[in-house]
This record gives sequence, C-alpha cells and structure tokens, in this order.
Amino acid sequence: MAEKLILPTEVKVCATCSYWDGERQVDAEMKLVVVSDECQGECLVQETNKPGLHDVRKECDCIWEDLEPDDDVGSPPAAA
Repeated sequence: MAEKLILPTEVKVCATCSYWDGERQVDAEMKLVVVSDECQGECLVQETNKPGLHDVRKECDCIWEDLEPDDDVGSPPAAA
C-alpha cells in the first residue's frame, strides 16, 4: 500500500482544488483530503498534468477553487 498524506482542505495544493482531476478521497466531516504522496492528475483549468501536492500559491494563471461547497447556494433566505 502506498504512503498517504492527509491535508486540511484549506491547504492550496492541486489535490485540494475542485478543478484538479486526480485520485483523492475527501472526508467532509473531518475536512481532510487524502492523497498518495506521488499522485498525479490533470488540472482542468490549465489542461496539464500536475502532481497532487503541487503548491499553487505562486502560480499566476491558477484558478484554484476550494473543495468546500458554497454556503447555502440556491436556498431561500431564512425567515426572521
């Protein structure tokens, strides 16, 4: 079995981006992303292969988007 790294979902690496198409497990309850330390996947924005642990903070053409769902998108406002 391959070694695994567990990353909080707020860490800005390719494996925590909603536009990254690679093998990962997302635990919504624990807010963790689990990836193999050598995993690869396609960046759907840049259309290039990227390692899952690629740090995107210094990439000017990256459109990194958090895996977290938007809060209450499409829900009616709460009654007062």
